[in-house]
Amino acid sequence: MTKALPIGLASDHAGFAMKQYVKQYLQGAGLTFTDYGCYNEESCDYPDFAHKLAEGIENGECNCGIGICGSGEGISMTLNKHQGIRAALVWQPEIAHMARLHNDANILVLPGRYMSEETAKACLDEFFNTSFEGGRHVRRIEKMRLDR
Repeated sequence: MTKALPIGLASDHAGFAMKQYVKQYLQGAGLTFTDYGCYNEESCDYPDFAHKLAEGIENGECNCGIGICGSGEGISMTLNKHQGIRAALVWQPEIAHMARLHNDANILVLPGRYMSEETAKACLDEFFNTSFEGGRHVRRIEKMRLDR
């Protein structure tokens, strides 16, 4: 992943606190980001922000993204409705590593209510420091698309 473009962020109210932590992580790493919402802990609907993040990646505004909701499931399901998105729900660094290495994941999804900041940092480190292996995995990724 090129880090020239900003990283897109999206969460719902249940993922808002973790998203604030992720912003600090990104700033500390010297990475820019675009926050597609939500912007506070008031109850809201994750699809509203997931679609904005996915569209930001699909139209080239962002290089990759991070999505966060309470369990990570709802935002992940919504993100993966988009043909250009490969969102991976991650709960440990090894999963983040494999999501990038074999699946070329372009969105890291974190379960905001079920993950410590320490584990989130380890997952973010793996996501950003692992490159796609290519090879046989390219064929498999191409088969994911429904519009091929």
